[in-house]
Amino acid sequence: MRLYVDANFASPYALVAYVSLIEKGLNFDIEPLDLATRAHHDPEFAKTSLTRRIPVLIHDGFALSESSAICEYLDESFPGTRLYPTSSHDRARARQVQAWVRSDLMPIRDERPTWIVFCGAKRPALSERARGAADALFSVALALLDGRADNLFGDWSIADVDLAMMLQRLIVLGDPVPRRLVDYAAHQWRRPSVQKWVQHQRPPLVEY
Repeated sequence: MRLYVDANFASPYALVAYVSLIEKGLNFDIEPLDLATRAHHDPEFAKTSLTRRIPVLIHDGFALSESSAICEYLDESFPGTRLYPTSSHDRARARQVQAWVRSDLMPIRDERPTWIVFCGAKRPALSERARGAADALFSVALALLDGRADNLFGDWSIADVDLAMMLQRLIVLGDPVPRRLVDYAAHQWRRPSVQKWVQHQRPPLVEY
């Protein structure tokens, strides 16, 4: 089993695929690709990744890209820690959270790219649009966590990693974030599988 990731170990999508493999207790090799040199557009890689994006999971000759598809494939194919809730409603909500943080909140993603979480770079203050997106993020996250302790659905799920990663974009730069969400993100960040990703050796990070 092989997982293609970005060479800087900064992609939020590679993060959740990597964490999913660790949580399932699977043995796998990591193949880093240098996105700055557009290695993901190499014709040889295109034979592996239909979408020419990372992450890509290779398992028994089956190649799969798109992180949420990888997470679902691993959860349906292997025992170990459940990546999604057992309740159909909670499972649908977890997928909704994953889809939302991938498709919305663009001002945050533009102004707070995930590589800053791992390299400590400085960025300008949030624009008005990004502050509005942050308010929307906080409103949804607080509603989802209402009455919960440390996780969105009682037990941990891979959607917790997606949401915590989005919050970390703001937290690491000292942007105002409600204390409840700071504590939640810190709890998710301490999870051993997440820490394995965080502690990877990285080359000097560049924006791509």
